Amino acid sequence: MKKIRVALGQINTVLGDFDYNLNKILDYTKEAEKLEADIIVFPELALTGYPPEDLVLKQSFIEKNTEYIKRLSQNVGNIVVIVGFIDKQEDIYNAAAIIHKGEIKGIYHKQYLPNYGVFDEKRYFQEGKKLTILQIENYKFGISICEDIWYPENPINTYSIEGCEIIFNLNASPYSEGKPRKREELLKVRSRDNLVSIVYVNLVGGQDELVFDGNSLILNPDGEILAKGKPFEEDLIVADIDLEEIFRRQLKDNRLKNLRSNYKRQENVEIINLDYNLKDKKTYIQRKLYPEISDVESNYKALVLGLRDYINKNGFKKVVLGLSGGIDSSLVATIAVDALGSENVKGVLMPSPYTSKESIEDALELSKNLNIQTFTIPITNLFEAYLKEFSEIFKDLKPDTTEENLQARIRGNILMALSNKFGWIVLSTGNKSEMSVGYSTLYGDMVGGFAVLKDVLKTKVYELCRYRNLISKVIPDRVLTKPPSAELRPNQTDEAELAPYPILDQIIKLYVEEDYPVEDIIKLGFDEKVVKKIVKLIDTNEYKRRQSPIGIKITERAFGKDRRMPITNKFREF
Repeated sequence: MKKIRVALGQINTVLGDFDYNLNKILDYTKEAEKLEADIIVFPELALTGYPPEDLVLKQSFIEKNTEYIKRLSQNVGNIVVIVGFIDKQEDIYNAAAIIHKGEIKGIYHKQYLPNYGVFDEKRYFQEGKKLTILQIENYKFGISICEDIWYPENPINTYSIEGCEIIFNLNASPYSEGKPRKREELLKVRSRDNLVSIVYVNLVGGQDELVFDGNSLILNPDGEILAKGKPFEEDLIVADIDLEEIFRRQLKDNRLKNLRSNYKRQENVEIINLDYNLKDKKTYIQRKLYPEISDVESNYKALVLGLRDYINKNGFKKVVLGLSGGIDSSLVATIAVDALGSENVKGVLMPSPYTSKESIEDALELSKNLNIQTFTIPITNLFEAYLKEFSEIFKDLKPDTTEENLQARIRGNILMALSNKFGWIVLSTGNKSEMSVGYSTLYGDMVGGFAVLKDVLKTKVYELCRYRNLISKVIPDRVLTKPPSAELRPNQTDEAELAPYPILDQIIKLYVEEDYPVEDIIKLGFDEKVVKKIVKLIDTNEYKRRQSPIGIKITERAFGKDRRMPITNKFREF
């Protein structure tokens, strides 16, 4: 029995911090060596961080990356390291370096460059043309990067025909709800179809609006999971793979035999013979599998990780937010405490003439449960001062949304003043439902440096609150049961102005996330007037969304990089 011990460095990189990333890679490599691993694999562009975007257009960034891949190679001993970096040739490539005994022994260039959703890789990189096979003793291992494995006709097919037992796949695959499950099913299909073991390592951590969930996997040719990494945490995943068993399986497969009989090797296949002997292991590696977690738990962990990394990686220490006693601010405050600790979260109550006693009570109960410091700054006097100054120019005009928005903008000014004075970053508390239809005030409740719930529909806000209360009850019961209200005028409720949230959110999901035509949404049984009202609000509020803070992506179609609509636009479906 001939086994190879592989390790996966599921690490949280910092974009552009080459020293940090280098040291992280070396630390994980040393740990893998202690566990007698033969090969350790790191995520896509682990040396630079992902996605580097227009940094790759800076010559100094490319040169720094080249300098550090050399420094990394000089510190690698008798273990094989496969790591993502940018390779500069006649052009630049999203690449994987194969490093052993102080040298870069080979380089693979990513072939399939994603150019959809949040990805713009064709803007930056050249497509690779060659396949890279690493040969150790008589065994072969194919190298691929992320998107390479998503297509049915992909490098994995050729690697299998070439006799590779293992495919190493380096990834920076961002999270969206349900995606870890889809990835897992895809990899099972790829391993079974090609009779190979797949070693899939994914990045973990937050980068601006993106969150990478880890969930790295090692699968055998039957699609069985041999090891699985932690979700939303750094991890070193190690497993032994039986190479002889894979070889025997491939020999017995008639389909593979037929493919090989008609196959002619092209010039684009590079084989790297490595002077390395697989180690005789003295230690035993216990199988490590983490159970699949629910979508609501995954979403919550993604929001916590995304907020934590945005704050920490950008050098902030504390956050501040307005506490209204409503469900959105309650959830944001709770996520902030889970991400940063109660000592780093500040809450501000800013009651107006329309703020209910119950809202103040709920906000104070929440802050007590979370053990966060709060300040109460009433806005009534400020609001009245504004009205007095506007009394002449507004005379003979009835109160309308202008007066409502004034209250929100006063609150925004207060939060930004505290941010300026104390260096706290403001967390805005708006959700995706509000962002979709423009049910928010520009320069008011939209102010802030980061929008935690920007991609979370209101119905999911309730789901997340109920989930979090199962861990420890911090969100008051009344917050979950009272009608949502901006409390900017007497007897105001969100659903009376818009539509019941279960209906509103379904329409938003169909129109924004799934691109359903208006006519088809109506055919599903939704009221025509409601659909057209909501769609019109979505279409006419693009200008507001462009001016909102960035927020964490948890769906397949988030506002921002995912959904890019022109502001100046006369097209309407009705």
